[in-house]
Amino acid sequence: MDLHMDSLDQHFTLPVTRKVNAGRPFTWLKRAWQDLLSHPAPSLAYGVLTAVTGWIVLAIASHFTYLFTFSITGYLLLAPLCAAGIYELTSEREEGRPTSFAQSIRDLMKNIGQLAFFGVILGMIAIGWERVSAILFALFYGGDAVTMDGFLQALVGEYAGFTIAWLIGGFLLSCVVFALTAISIPMLADREVDVVTAMMTSLRAVLENLPAMLLWAAIIVALTVIGFATFLIGFVVLFPLLGHATWIAYKDLVE
Repeated sequence: MDLHMDSLDQHFTLPVTRKVNAGRPFTWLKRAWQDLLSHPAPSLAYGVLTAVTGWIVLAIASHFTYLFTFSITGYLLLAPLCAAGIYELTSEREEGRPTSFAQSIRDLMKNIGQLAFFGVILGMIAIGWERVSAILFALFYGGDAVTMDGFLQALVGEYAGFTIAWLIGGFLLSCVVFALTAISIPMLADREVDVVTAMMTSLRAVLENLPAMLLWAAIIVALTVIGFATFLIGFVVLFPLLGHATWIAYKDLVE
């Protein structure tokens, strides 16, 4: 699909983006696995941190049914930012510098202002989705107190309408966030650019490579499902793997 995004060129000075074949995400994963094996300790440290944080959040959210659903979607919204340190690990290896967890954190400081601003944007989106989830919950449950077991059973039974509405809303929001963050956060970690330029570059790269990016999005969702299905243990490996792959995708798509 040939989308030149000429309107973006008229308003933004964007880096040149490349077009890749539809099966390119599999190459990103293969190279990401090699990167993970090149520095397993710091990479897996990010995975452990993600899993532990997820356990804490889900433990708290399990007492509030609408927060439980929000926490799952919120992970998909905020995960790209949380992986910023992993992008630095791959950057350090490519430049022949020593890699470590502490060094990757220090390297993030070079454009911390824009990364923090992006974090605020994603946080506002997450909070907005939490409010939408709460409203949907109130509409379908009528303010009734529902236990977690009853809630999970009702999702596919009496309140299937809530499930459908929530999934559609979460899907549409995730599509927008994916298009704007697919490569923008590694770009912010790599270059001294502003958030708007990074987001517009990401949008352009996604639209110009729809077959490949749709496959990439499907892979991310599938691996995320595996991560949750393994009670977050799978994220110890899957999170850094996706982080390294995202950096490789950025380097592949942006000159």
